Amino acid sequence: MRVYIFLCLMCWARSEGKGPCLKFSHLSLKDSFRDLFNPQMEIFLILYTRNNPSCAESLFEQDNSLNVNFNTRKKTVWLIHGYRPTGSTPPWLQNFVRILLDQDDINIIVVDWNRGATTFLYSRAVKNARKVAVSLSMYIQNLLRHGASLDNFHFIGVSLGAHISGFVGKIFHGQVGRITGLDPAGPQFSGKPSNGKLDYTDAHIVDVIHTDTNGLGIKEPLGHIDFYPNGGKKQPGCPKSIFSDYKTGSCVDCADFKEESCPKLGYETELWKDVLKERIENRTLRTTVFLDTVGTNPFCTYYFVLSIIVLDKTMKDGCITFKLLNQLGMVEEPRLYEKNRLFYKLQEFKILAQFLNDVVNISAISLAYFQSSNQQCSTCKYTIQRLKLKSLTYPERPPLCTYNFVLKESEEIFLSPNTCTPNEI
Repeated sequence: MRVYIFLCLMCWARSEGKGPCLKFSHLSLKDSFRDLFNPQMEIFLILYTRNNPSCAESLFEQDNSLNVNFNTRKKTVWLIHGYRPTGSTPPWLQNFVRILLDQDDINIIVVDWNRGATTFLYSRAVKNARKVAVSLSMYIQNLLRHGASLDNFHFIGVSLGAHISGFVGKIFHGQVGRITGLDPAGPQFSGKPSNGKLDYTDAHIVDVIHTDTNGLGIKEPLGHIDFYPNGGKKQPGCPKSIFSDYKTGSCVDCADFKEESCPKLGYETELWKDVLKERIENRTLRTTVFLDTVGTNPFCTYYFVLSIIVLDKTMKDGCITFKLLNQLGMVEEPRLYEKNRLFYKLQEFKILAQFLNDVVNISAISLAYFQSSNQQCSTCKYTIQRLKLKSLTYPERPPLCTYNFVLKESEEIFLSPNTCTPNEI
């Protein structure tokens, strides 16, 4: 009984010592106004783990000891917000933490530098970003003394937070495991040298997602791999054909990534770490990825590429459309990026297609051809040497082919494809 009472008292004392859950600093426009005359800077490190998924705790105790919930052997994700002129809590924060902990048993450290980011003076927040990185480096040194590893650190920085992550990486000579930049800030960073912004040399793997290149986000590629969802906007110094090459199906070859698929945007990007680093180290090639999303959860779409080799010289410019039928005979109609094409004898041309639903078991391919000129020919027929359909989303699926068939102008035909011959796969 005495032991039981003692243990109860110990648990009570421990819970009393923990105090209430930590909250992200909630500031306001008044604080931005005060900052004009009395600038201040504070940093709080807020810890979440599967032991405390909804009740944040301080990373370090008052005596500077490490929180018992922090496991030095596990991966640590650092979440760093950006410029906060209104002082409000980032609306994405709690959902981000929940999803990460659902995905992985990890340590999550939220870097709260709201008092420093809450200012009407963006240039002041930019200067503070450097100060945040220096302060974080001292906390990191403390974690390393406790047995943590730089290689297990993954920094996810939003806007200015992306560059803060890069500055931290520079302090540790690029030895941190991974940095993910979410819309790295553009103003006062665009065009700067690599030591003045996030750069691929700041971590073992740096992946960047650009979603606001026409606004406050930076346009130029910064990482080992840069994703441009829904856009691939004009890039400085690059020809206009970059995005149009994507739309015509000219950027669908991921042979450099060997047995893996094209790199996937998001948490799993690190699966491609070795090949991405190899591309830069051996051939100084960055990897740029274009993709589209839809407006509803889970926002993903499914990509196929249809490639056709024509035998007839008479089949020139025209419009190709196609649909897929699943095993139940239901039609899946895609968004085609480029319908109108110039056809040349024995030259392969590709059509990139986006589907809202994945089509796993394809029973038939519907195909139609229309001349783009006014001289349409209802009796004209064209010989197609080969049609090949390949899933880009799931490249492990064998491509489907149909060989040596006739396509009549302005008439829809239905083809029953089979797995391509070995030399076509």
